[in-house]
Amino acid sequence: MENYEVILALILGAFVCLFGYKLKKIVFFIAWFLIGYTLMSRFMPFINQSVPAIAESSLWQFILPIAGGLLLSLLGFSIEKLCVGLLAFFTTLAVAVNQFGVSGEVIGIACILGVILGAVAVNMIKPATIIITAIAGSYVMTDAIIALFPGSLARGSVLALLVLAGIALVGAIFQFSNTKHYV
Repeated sequence: MENYEVILALILGAFVCLFGYKLKKIVFFIAWFLIGYTLMSRFMPFINQSVPAIAESSLWQFILPIAGGLLLSLLGFSIEKLCVGLLAFFTTLAVAVNQFGVSGEVIGIACILGVILGAVAVNMIKPATIIITAIAGSYVMTDAIIALFPGSLARGSVLALLVLAGIALVGAIFQFSNTKHYV
């Protein structure tokens, strides 16, 4: 990751961590766009094989993943509760894999915990949105900090987990104190 990407990730992570609830439409749009873009990018080899004319066109190679991202992000606006539930699930999965590695047990436990937290998030949408965005922003910031200081902080270490939790706690407290009627 280049230095400017790390600084940009740090800034965007701070905005999501501190203002995630107030910027939830933008945060949800970006999250759904990235998921749709990634999914469409994964389907491109199949599409290219099925429709050779698309495979030959660099314009289609550029447009289709973006269209997939936009389509899914527009869908995400209309189903906010599903968005909050899925963000809780995927944030749980991302933090677990980042901290404990990729193994069957970690993914299984993270998926079960993610489903439980996703269901709770749907039932308590405002406070859940605050907590999820604080954790997601903290996750991005912690990765940026690890990239800035690779020798002193290692991904998956207890110190990295404490940094992530500390930033998330500060972000959640800040958001709760600046959001009226959060429950």
